[in-house]
Amino acid sequence: MDEKKEIFQKLEEMKKVIRGYERAAIAFSSGVDSTFLLKVAHDVLGDQVIAVTASSHFFPGRELEEAKSFCEKEGIKQIICEIDELEIKGFCQNPANRCYLCKRELFQQFRAVAQEHHMAVLAEGSNVDDEGDYRPGLQAIAELGIKSPLREAGLTKQEIRELSRIFGLPTWEKPSFACLASRFVYGEKITREKLSMVEQAEQLLADLGFSQARVRIHGTMARIEVLPEEIQGLTEKETRLKITKRFKQYGFSYVTVDLQGYRTGSMNETLSVGLH
Repeated sequence: MDEKKEIFQKLEEMKKVIRGYERAAIAFSSGVDSTFLLKVAHDVLGDQVIAVTASSHFFPGRELEEAKSFCEKEGIKQIICEIDELEIKGFCQNPANRCYLCKRELFQQFRAVAQEHHMAVLAEGSNVDDEGDYRPGLQAIAELGIKSPLREAGLTKQEIRELSRIFGLPTWEKPSFACLASRFVYGEKITREKLSMVEQAEQLLADLGFSQARVRIHGTMARIEVLPEEIQGLTEKETRLKITKRFKQYGFSYVTVDLQGYRTGSMNETLSVGLH
């Protein structure tokens, strides 16, 4: 089957699924997947759709502002939920099921908002590629009965990017982003101070032109991940000195580069096989 034809068949399947919701709240973070989901849901259901967005220490302020701007531009009603993940029991200790604890609390709050606004369904933007890594958050989503229309339609990340490009969405080539807690090695306590260190460090790398970057934190050591083809850029004298100086101002003692380069879920590489 022609690839483009297959993508559009999946899009039609997704629309059919959403049409069956009648009224829906969409968990919206301004990322590639949730932006595409919200756009399609709004196209299908119109004013019977609302966006629910978290204001959190775990997502940079720029992400929230982008979410607000998109909803204003598209004329979509948006509800902002103030979330403090550090208050979730057990979360700060950063156990291997951290994502489960967070997602369960977050989506319980989102579900309450959906019910308050008489929405029949709460939907979120995970895609079929999310099923390949260790994702305890998906367990919480399943337990709470949250719908995942992108996964239900069989859409991959790349297909979502391609459809987003066709739709003219600004997020079609937006770098992937994950909660800042994913920068911490499991078992290391998560604090507001260290979250701020990571956020500032990643913003610096973005400002320096690195297209996809993570700053993993190990104690007070920073482990930088950028795309393999951009690693050499980190070693240029002026850039290297600026990064080192600024990272130390943020609170890091040591600054290192991961020679494997950027990859999703690199902190999961240390988990035992039994967790999968």
